[in-house]
Amino acid sequence: MKIVVSKFGGSSLAYSDTYKKVYDIIKSSPDRKFIVASAPGKVSSNDTKITDLLYLAYDLASHKINYTEILESIENKYREIVSTLNIDFDIDMELKKLNNDLSSSVTKEYMASRGEYINAKILASYLGYKFMDAKDLIFFDREGNFLDEKSYISIYKLRESGDSYVIPGFYGEDEDGNIRTFSRGGGDLTGSIIASGLKANLYENWTDVSGFMSADPTIVKDPRHIEIITYRELRELSYAGASILHEEAILPVSKAGIPVVIKNTFAPQDEGTLILPDDSKKLSKNDRGVTGIAGRKNFTVINIEKTKMNKDKGFHRKLMSVLEVNNVPLEHMPSSIDSVSLIIADKYLTGHTDSLVSEIKSFVRPDKIKITKGIALISVVGRGMIRHVGASAKLFKALAENNVNIQMIIQGSSEMNIIVGIDENDFAKAINSIYSEFLA
Repeated sequence: MKIVVSKFGGSSLAYSDTYKKVYDIIKSSPDRKFIVASAPGKVSSNDTKITDLLYLAYDLASHKINYTEILESIENKYREIVSTLNIDFDIDMELKKLNNDLSSSVTKEYMASRGEYINAKILASYLGYKFMDAKDLIFFDREGNFLDEKSYISIYKLRESGDSYVIPGFYGEDEDGNIRTFSRGGGDLTGSIIASGLKANLYENWTDVSGFMSADPTIVKDPRHIEIITYRELRELSYAGASILHEEAILPVSKAGIPVVIKNTFAPQDEGTLILPDDSKKLSKNDRGVTGIAGRKNFTVINIEKTKMNKDKGFHRKLMSVLEVNNVPLEHMPSSIDSVSLIIADKYLTGHTDSLVSEIKSFVRPDKIKITKGIALISVVGRGMIRHVGASAKLFKALAENNVNIQMIIQGSSEMNIIVGIDENDFAKAINSIYSEFLA
């Protein structure tokens, strides 16, 4: 029996018309027996996600402020879905309990999880599938850390039952019986965990786009569609800023070697993007070298110079200690024999750059420190780059011909990506230049 886990995002389950599209997709294949559902998303740009409304209602209730209007918005959304689908589902009971929960001492995480909970129950009724509460499958410890072994044992029992299920995403239960949520977008992670626990043959992630683009379409006009990508390439591009999936959602299925396909609920005929293990035989060896380009702005570079730095055995340890005690994560750290550069996201430096630099001076006693703000990092990623002689030269040539100055170069040992640091004012120009050279 082929096991397919299908996760549908908030835009796919936003209102009754999208529910009908989801129904048709699921019923078109007998393999789609395990469905993971998100809370209703936006219908339009002026709409608000149910999860956001639940957070707001909770905050108002906890401060003894009237939340009736917010609750009515939530109720109207669910009533529209149930009444239009014409299913035998007691939505009044669910909404009454939701109101009672708001007036009691439930936690914020519990309240936020109710969007997925109610939506999954409605979808299960509509499909004629069984509802399985995520709290009985996904487990956390008391600190909120995911317990994979315990969860996977519980999840695999669903496969043995032979039934079809709808499971809410985003949350689980800790050792004390409290509802715990993943970070926002955790429905994708739930789907990945369910697929891994079931040892699925395929994990489908249905959203409102037809897979990944090779560059940001708001920067590059009509970028090339990515048909096949590896786990590692996806992680590199997601880390660089081109994220469609939740940042950590790929990890459970990548560890299990389960293929993933990103599909469009509103255009199910589109091919989508297939995500495969790095050693998959389906990967073409005749690719262009570069799979995608992504980047992020708002970085600061702290360049530290010290003669014979390499002779000071404790230098890097001391430097990292300063960052650690100041709770400042490090993005990258290119270095040479007498200098090292700390690349740090601006959000971690706001308000205390001077104090951090002062501590570095006191602790490692550098000869010179230079700070450069307004840096953007652009990642050029591709599993085929290692096989294409001159990829770096083409990259540097493309930027030079368009008057983009490279301030730093970082390349991983895997030779799957090259990262260049540039002035963020050249961000769009640089990405277009690189795209034209490799993918146009």
